[in-house]
Amino acid sequence: MTERTGLFLEAGRSVDASIERVRLAESLGYESIWSSHIAGRDPIHVFNRWAAATERIGFATGVTPIFLRHPALMAQEAATLDELSGGRFTLGVGTSHKITVEGWYGLSLDHPVDRMREYTTILRQLFTTGASNVDGKHYTSHFAFMGMKARADQQIVWAAMGPKMLRAAAELADGVVLWMCSPTNIRNDIRPTLEKALADHGRSFDDFDVVAAVPSAVTEDVDAGRDLFRGTAMTYWSLPFYRKQVLAAHPEALAGFDQGQPIPDDVVDEFAGIGTADVVRAKIADYRDAGVTLPVVGLMPVPEGVEETLKAAAPTAA
Repeated sequence: MTERTGLFLEAGRSVDASIERVRLAESLGYESIWSSHIAGRDPIHVFNRWAAATERIGFATGVTPIFLRHPALMAQEAATLDELSGGRFTLGVGTSHKITVEGWYGLSLDHPVDRMREYTTILRQLFTTGASNVDGKHYTSHFAFMGMKARADQQIVWAAMGPKMLRAAAELADGVVLWMCSPTNIRNDIRPTLEKALADHGRSFDDFDVVAAVPSAVTEDVDAGRDLFRGTAMTYWSLPFYRKQVLAAHPEALAGFDQGQPIPDDVVDEFAGIGTADVVRAKIADYRDAGVTLPVVGLMPVPEGVEETLKAAAPTAA
């Protein structure tokens, strides 16, 4: 049986031009394409275009911030895309970060776990019954679908890393989406927390998705590839949610980072597969061994281009 593998992909300079890469990913056996929801194109609209050009591959947000859409509106958009794509959509939601929620939009990122609970409760009611009836502390919804019906088993996955969010996800979500979490972090902290929380709620780890981004690059210039990762890490290692995870698994590297030192090569290599095709595939296997059920390949923009990485990491190349 072919192992499940996803691909992180953005539309880039042109949605139309990106279609060929999406079709290539489908032909190479990738299970799904994941897109972030930050400041580029709205992934739900892009997915609609990509879905029309493909037949099998799934699409998932990784992730959509909950603060920008009422859960009823989010359910309406998700159900519509899922219908148009023939049941190929997975909805990933998360709280995002203060730098975006408060800095960009002037909102308040407060009570993140409680908000995710209420938000997901409304989503689940609408997906399973077609109507919502929630008077919560953060959200009120008495919305019902008219003239349409959602898929009752529509998947909802959370961006979750900390223990409180992981425990709530184990209760309410179908999986979690991880970014900037190394295999060591997943193996030693995230997976044990999830396994216990799932057991507490009578659920099996086998029925829960752990999705993790795997930064990847097939390149001859490994040092330059590592520097690309360091550039990305500069942003995320400065954000509180990610810092807690890095501190748990790589405290010395984080301490050096805070003092202006570069992230050591061995720590970069813990997070990312950079080098030959075999190195990339070995790093994907490392994430699987740590407890990831769906590794999602993140294509790093090396000078050689991303096509070789896309092909090397594909399920058909294993």
